[in-house]
Amino acid sequence: MEREIINSIKKSSRVLIITHVNPDGDTLGTASALRSYIGKKADILVQIKNKTQFPKMYEFLPHINSALLLSEVKNDYDLVIAVDVASIDRIIENARKIFENTKNTIVIDHHKTNKGYGKLNYIKGELSSASEVLYEIFKKENIKITKEIATALYCGILTDTGCFKYENTTPQTFKIASKLADTGIITSEIADFCYSNKPKNLILFQNYLVSNAKFHSNDKIVYTLITKEIIKKYNATDEFTEGICETLRSIEDIEIAFVLKETDSGTKVSIRTKDLDATKITDKFKGGGHKRAAGCTIKLEINEALKKLIIQAQTLL
Repeated sequence: MEREIINSIKKSSRVLIITHVNPDGDTLGTASALRSYIGKKADILVQIKNKTQFPKMYEFLPHINSALLLSEVKNDYDLVIAVDVASIDRIIENARKIFENTKNTIVIDHHKTNKGYGKLNYIKGELSSASEVLYEIFKKENIKITKEIATALYCGILTDTGCFKYENTTPQTFKIASKLADTGIITSEIADFCYSNKPKNLILFQNYLVSNAKFHSNDKIVYTLITKEIIKKYNATDEFTEGICETLRSIEDIEIAFVLKETDSGTKVSIRTKDLDATKITDKFKGGGHKRAAGCTIKLEINEALKKLIIQAQTLL
């Protein structure tokens, strides 16, 4: 399968690399590393409306500043590669049409719920991140890991393992991180870019959401609501919600943490658990993810969506 993927890339004249909506460090890191390997015949598509929605902490990644927006992408590719995109629902608007109408498509992912919607599907649910999956492909095909590629892959692994503290961190993950560090990248600098360069309104926004969290089911469930009004008040972009669910999950006695965000198409939900299987909640709403980190979109008003989530969550307690 690894050879087939690399051969498909080599034979293609124009390649589009698609990241998932609300891009994070793993999808962007994987895309950046892949673009570094493929070269100029590849473009990265970041599924955002405009540059203001881009998570600024990841601007240091190679080739990311030249990535295309949804409005800029054209249907002139003979290969499309989706990276860290758990389902085709995470590809939206004209990008979905391009993916579905392109002759050759590849999915590179680590979400165990990914059912494989590409022509070629390289899905490793046991690995920490899509960046670790791509590293495996590169190593099996003896592709040199340059310093530029290592920077991007390390970012993806670092952020999707929560600085190596989530349960998806394995001995192999540490070995790969060590190999990447051997290329000469400055790991502390990458960590600073990802975690120590946050704007003031982001901190105030997150503080508001945590301090207004509500508890349920004898403090086994905690949730916070992100309304359009709050988003407007703090001029919040998608990156502002990163880490809130993890903070709520860290509270003593909590088993399930929800963050619900009001959108034009319904309510976007992020779920984190300590020991319970979060996908048993998101499966009910056609979502996906991992055992302790999952998400979905519920086509209901935010308070109605919350009621449905609470009922489903209580079946796990």
